[in-house]
Amino acid sequence: MSAGTFTPRPGSAPVSRMILAQTALETRMLLRNGEQLLLTVIIPALLLVLFSAVNIVDTGAGKPVDFLAPGVLALAVMSTAFTGQAIATGFDRRYGVLKRLGASPLPRWALMAAKTLSVLVTEVLQIALLTAIALGLGWSPQGDPLSVAALVLLGTAAFSGLGLLMAGTLKAEVTLAAANLVFLLLLVGGGVIVPLDKFPGAVRSVLELLPISALSDGLREVLRHGAVLPWGDAAVLSVWAVLGLGAAARLFRWE
Repeated sequence: MSAGTFTPRPGSAPVSRMILAQTALETRMLLRNGEQLLLTVIIPALLLVLFSAVNIVDTGAGKPVDFLAPGVLALAVMSTAFTGQAIATGFDRRYGVLKRLGASPLPRWALMAAKTLSVLVTEVLQIALLTAIALGLGWSPQGDPLSVAALVLLGTAAFSGLGLLMAGTLKAEVTLAAANLVFLLLLVGGGVIVPLDKFPGAVRSVLELLPISALSDGLREVLRHGAVLPWGDAAVLSVWAVLGLGAAARLFRWE
């Protein structure tokens, strides 16, 4: 037996391994949370099935599911990257979880990277489930998958920045109420279920600048009409991503 075989080797694990471990933990915690599952999976799936099966809202020519599926995919991204992340991070901050993790060998930037990866993993599961449901309802998607992936990544960045900004600056209880309120308002006025052309012209011009509207419209242009990456919608999402992430990086409080 060589010397030093059982010599302790104290020290932290590589950052990449810590990020993966934290990502797995964050994902398990999110998927075990009943409220988060309601927001991220159950509500989008119910909306997709209900509004596709019952002609409640006039979605224009074609099958309702062709209009609804891209909007519900955008809603799923928002529910995870914004609403779910804002609430979870807000309460982590309130209970001192972020403070303790910030004092661990895991760098703070790596913690945020793990939260972002957890959001992306959850979104992949959401999109797979909602796509399967939509296909079962007769959805016929068109377009380039890479354009869809680009829009989803831009939407995730935009909503994550806004969610972290809210979680890092407001009290947890305020974040809980505000995040759910914003979710409901954007569900109604973000082009997810109700087409934006149903709103008055001036109101529509404002709503089109919202990140949920840009993501819904962009995904619809690609998946319904087979368009290439819609640069206008991508630009709106990029601006929100830069502003949200920049403000979160500057104003986020860990305690």
